[in-house]
Amino acid sequence: MRHHKVNRKFGRERNQRNALMRSLVLSLIVHGRIQTTITKARELRPFIERLLTRAKTPTLQSRRLLQSRIGSVRGTAHLINTIAPKYKDRQGGYTRIAKLGKMRKDGSSQAIIEFV
Repeated sequence: MRHHKVNRKFGRERNQRNALMRSLVLSLIVHGRIQTTITKARELRPFIERLLTRAKTPTLQSRRLLQSRIGSVRGTAHLINTIAPKYKDRQGGYTRIAKLGKMRKDGSSQAIIEFV
């Protein structure tokens, strides 16, 4: 049953949405902060926070799960080795979303999502 499984679809099919989330996650891991639309940032936040919580326990099982979700060996290693140790004592809330304003081209609301 689909109870409480409400996700934004972004006008894309499922495999395209998954590819979008993977690319956003990888960009956030590599750069530390990215600029995107507010809706994409709000959809990205729970996704990356679950991955970061999993990365705090660096077992083989969690490494393989992260690699399957992120799709990159280097991104997984960077998340486990450099980002996760910073948040070892933190119980959640690893990211922050800051609103920027509207884009001049299409009027979409922009935001920056970054690690705290």
